[in-house]
Amino acid sequence: MSKYGETWLAELEQESRRKQDAFMQHIASKLQRPRITERPARPFQGSPSFWNETEWDDEKRVEQFSHHFESVGGHVALVSNEQELRAWIEEKAEELEPKRIICQDQEELRALHLEDSIPYAKITFWNTEEGIDKKVLAAEADIGIVVADGAAAYTGSVMVKSSKEKGRSVSLLPTVLFLIIPREQIRTRMGELLVELDEQGREKLPAGVHFISGPSRSSDIENDLTIGVHGPGIVYAIILG
Repeated sequence: MSKYGETWLAELEQESRRKQDAFMQHIASKLQRPRITERPARPFQGSPSFWNETEWDDEKRVEQFSHHFESVGGHVALVSNEQELRAWIEEKAEELEPKRIICQDQEELRALHLEDSIPYAKITFWNTEEGIDKKVLAAEADIGIVVADGAAAYTGSVMVKSSKEKGRSVSLLPTVLFLIIPREQIRTRMGELLVELDEQGREKLPAGVHFISGPSRSSDIENDLTIGVHGPGIVYAIILG
């Protein structure tokens, strides 16, 4: 760059800084206080110690998770074992009468053998059928079933990871979503879930990490609430254990 060009850029920067200074000074005068020119001290960073030390027992974690999840329109069911889980899914399927169900390709879901107990519905597993667009299958499904990777009781949020066997579309596109949550995977705070992810190391991070806190809820500037626009309109959290 020529000397003339460098001079021109320097003049532009000076003019920009002058305008920025005038703008900030104008705001300070409107607030009737001196303009702050030094970075404020930050004696505390991150969550306070009392919050990091907060820990609920198993019963309260389940209670609080259920309260928060249901407060935004979600549904919660408690089952003790795989037999009760299968019976619950069968009963709910009879009520909803699905034509297609899509499941994540997880051993826990294959072990339920839902194709035997729900013969009237076409049951598929994510990314296992050749020559068929898996996203189309998810979009056509009446029910999506996922085994969650964790949950946070304080916020009523469910963590779901993505991978080749666990597509996000299964929890995003069907009309109804079943989230199966192993009881021991419920933590008190969301930060606990994030720490566990961080401890895995960058090379072991999943393709995606998604937090689900109930059915899709959308509201425009007029505060008209619409359910199910950007995700399932009906979501069940089934706590297993």
